Amino acid sequence: MPETLNGRQRILNYLAENDISQAQLATMYGMNKQDVSDYLAGRKTTPAANKFIITLIKDFGIKYERK
Repeated sequence: MPETLNGRQRILNYLAENDISQAQLATMYGMNKQDVSDYLAGRKTTPAANKFIITLIKDFGIKYERK
């Protein structure tokens, strides 16, 4: 399964920069807060977790930026 560390970190940065909590994110997507937390922390690396990470990147327009 692909590693999602880079994507997860970008999402966490985006949430912090835009003052969006994981609880708010869970509500927006109709999910359990604990699942959102586990997905973003990398504790759950299921296909559903990967799909959620990709969905967030697309929905929020999080861009890849080379350093």
